[in-house]
Amino acid sequence: MKWDEFFVTGEPMIYGAMASIVLASLAIVVGLTYFKKWGYLWREWLTTVDHKKIGIMYIIAALLMLFRGGMDGLLMRAQLAVPENGLLDAQHYNEIFTTHGLIMILFMAMPFVIGLMNVVVPLQIGARDVAFPRLNAVSFWLFFAGAMLLNISFVIGGSPDAGWTAYFPLASIELSPTVGNNYYSIALQIAGIGTLLTSVNFLVTILKMRAPGMKLMRMPMFTWSVLITNVIILFAFPVLTVSLALMMFDRMFGAQFFTMANGGMDMLWANLFWVWGHPEVYIVILPAFGIYSEIISTFSRKNLYGYKSMVYSMVVISLLSFLVWAHHFYTMGHGVTVNGFFSISTMAIAVPTGVKIFNWLFTLRKGKIEFTTPMLYSLAFIPIFTIGGVTGVMLAMASADYQYHNTMFLVAHFHYVLIPGTVFAVLAGFYYWFPKMFGFRLNDRQGKRAFWLIAVSFNVTFLPLFFLGLKGMTRRTYTYSAETGFGPLNMIASIGAIGLALGFVYLVYNIYWSFRYAKRDTTNDPWDARTLEWSIPSPVPEYNFALIPKVNGLDPFWESKKTGQPLTEGEYEEIHMPNNSGQPFILGMIFMAFGFCMVFSWWVPSIIFGIGIVIMLAVRSFERDHGRHISVKEIRETEQRLRGEQS
Repeated sequence: MKWDEFFVTGEPMIYGAMASIVLASLAIVVGLTYFKKWGYLWREWLTTVDHKKIGIMYIIAALLMLFRGGMDGLLMRAQLAVPENGLLDAQHYNEIFTTHGLIMILFMAMPFVIGLMNVVVPLQIGARDVAFPRLNAVSFWLFFAGAMLLNISFVIGGSPDAGWTAYFPLASIELSPTVGNNYYSIALQIAGIGTLLTSVNFLVTILKMRAPGMKLMRMPMFTWSVLITNVIILFAFPVLTVSLALMMFDRMFGAQFFTMANGGMDMLWANLFWVWGHPEVYIVILPAFGIYSEIISTFSRKNLYGYKSMVYSMVVISLLSFLVWAHHFYTMGHGVTVNGFFSISTMAIAVPTGVKIFNWLFTLRKGKIEFTTPMLYSLAFIPIFTIGGVTGVMLAMASADYQYHNTMFLVAHFHYVLIPGTVFAVLAGFYYWFPKMFGFRLNDRQGKRAFWLIAVSFNVTFLPLFFLGLKGMTRRTYTYSAETGFGPLNMIASIGAIGLALGFVYLVYNIYWSFRYAKRDTTNDPWDARTLEWSIPSPVPEYNFALIPKVNGLDPFWESKKTGQPLTEGEYEEIHMPNNSGQPFILGMIFMAFGFCMVFSWWVPSIIFGIGIVIMLAVRSFERDHGRHISVKEIRETEQRLRGEQS
């Protein structure tokens, strides 16, 4: 292989990206060396098994991927801003919109949700840790390995270029001969294994580690949403893993699963992908529903209206999510009966979603509403998401979909569902639980400014796409002629995208400013909240709860504040905690090296790294690590220090 085949060359933007990667890497190395933080980084972060720190690492990775995917989005909007633009050629544009979708859904939305899940769920159920702490670390490092593998593709080998759905035959070796789609199949397999392990971990944690008295129907709504989400992951992600493996066999070993000859079937890929892909939409939206439920209840100063109906509606959504996948290809030759079935099932899913909307509205009714930054995101979600839902019902009508399909109307619908349905939610959750992670609140005034910039710019960006789609502009088109009349609306959308980017930059500035200047909280409960995580000090100690709380109903912390009854009783006892371990980090790096060699079909090093993976698993299997105990004295001193008490 020649160097110009190994490294992506010929594009000034790629050279700029290469230079920025090198300079950023050097800055990190120099900074860690100058401030003597290598030991701190290894002890406190790279080897941690603390679910809170793992959650924070997920969130940091998600924020980085937000800007990485956002750059792709800005390049797309820059290319489409004017007719017959030459900023990007067709191939580069194909790579940009492919990686934009992959990164935003799988490496931004997913890790942000999983990060909040890690930080919050054990605290909400009164647990001291997750069920399998070291497996939790393995999950993160496998996700990280997959994310890094996909992200180096745009400078080494070339990015995938068949769209984020990677439809065959576009993703076949004949039509995509570069290694880009090898990156797709292998990076997503590695990250997907990490997600599947997370699912098992949190299912066991929620079902087996709840505090005494916390029955299933006493769990906070966010925990309920996480439980149902992880059930979906458990059933959906194996389909993706198998599909990606078959894709790998087709591309790298000459198999014929998805070919258009020799007994292959390209539509098999489309069906398998969307059997995973549509539940995936609810994997990132159901936890968002849980976040909104927590925030709206807290800042309305009311119990969540219709608790049981909220739970049942999420269960119904999870079941229906597996029965709608064929609505993604009504136009691909199905008969009337098949299209009719999937049209009805798709419209049916709007019913339990509508139940949730009305429950939030009834929670707000006659509430003492406080307009904090998390609440603003939650309130904005309701009307914007409703637009996405209504246009989804329009797309669900199979006959009408022949007009909408593969147009910008679909792009607008997708973003009107996922940005308010997931991005607004994770930002709201980030603001809401930030004090629990770091011991102080983000600046609310700056947060509100960023919110208005993001919310307004979002609508300016994506509302014009509905009209462009109805006028006939197809998606995945890298240019258009002036005669089409698409130029003015595209220019408006591109201006909105700049405002959206500025809003996210302002969010990051708020984080920086707050770390430097924000007043540190002296209370564990800055929002006057309702659930157990707010009953313990902020930031949360390693062991979470010095004494395990006893739960007697919904919103136990709120009831405790109202009645004056303590949540805990008894004397401190030694607490058993797991030891940190470098094995998950090392295993993740070996997986990344294995995946990289597989991408380029370097079989000997692939086998060597594969053996390394087996050795790491064997070492863990025979290891005897019984953890450690935190003494009563250390617990007492920690609690006094965090609560601001005198010893």
